[in-house]
Amino acid sequence: MDCPVDFIKINENKARLIAFFVLVLTLVYLKTGFWLIMAFLLVDFLLRAANLGKYSLLGFISDAVIKQLKIKPKPVDRAPKRFAAMVGVLFTAAILGSFIFQLHTLAFSLAAVLFFFAFLESIFAFCAGCHAYSAGKYVMFKF
Repeated sequence: MDCPVDFIKINENKARLIAFFVLVLTLVYLKTGFWLIMAFLLVDFLLRAANLGKYSLLGFISDAVIKQLKIKPKPVDRAPKRFAAMVGVLFTAAILGSFIFQLHTLAFSLAAVLFFFAFLESIFAFCAGCHAYSAGKYVMFKF
């Protein structure tokens, strides 16, 4: 598997905890249809994708939980997590766009995929974005 790399390390436990919060918020959206949840996630994903994670509310909460529970850091390269945040931007923007145009089935379907990706990352540390990145890179170089 070939993931993007930038040789800057971040705490994987924090990234997984953020993914867990995304999972919970997406589940609440799926249950309630409250569109502001997706707007909040869009902003949070944008901040993290733009390397402004220090302003991310989910990042701030994750830091507090990690400090409170005394969870040791686990260094991992930042680039795959940043790529995942960019994918999150696309998904949440598409969900909001679908909601605005009253394509509720599409919005909920996309939210279900976002939920699944967040589940895989938070529970199993499985980065679906890395696999998508590798597959896309393979397809691009094949042609």
